[in-house]
Amino acid sequence: MRTAAELLFKFIAVFIASWISFGIIDGNPINMIFIAALVGTVINYLLGDFIILPSMGKAVTFIEYGVLTAVTAYVIDLFSYSFSTSATSLIINAVIVAAAEYLFHFYLTNDEKSGPNEFHKEPPME
Repeated sequence: MRTAAELLFKFIAVFIASWISFGIIDGNPINMIFIAALVGTVINYLLGDFIILPSMGKAVTFIEYGVLTAVTAYVIDLFSYSFSTSATSLIINAVIVAAAEYLFHFYLTNDEKSGPNEFHKEPPME
């Protein structure tokens, strides 16, 4: 259940960032913003949380979240007639998503309930 809540938060953060950048700035319809946010969240979760975060650490992951969300929106723009992006909206989207993920991971690090599981614990310092 904890993972579902974390995914929901990630989706809401990406959706708000997408709505601000692609809805307000570029005037895209809400259904295309929803699709871009959903696809961006799924790709970020699969690539970011399972591949990049364990191998490269948090700093690279925050940047990756923002960049990958913007790249996903740009690819959707390339293949869709009803969704368009601009350089300004892509940059704003990337910055908002990266900042939201930074704050979210900061919260998770300080939350007692969502610490590392038994397989990812570091040995105690002596």
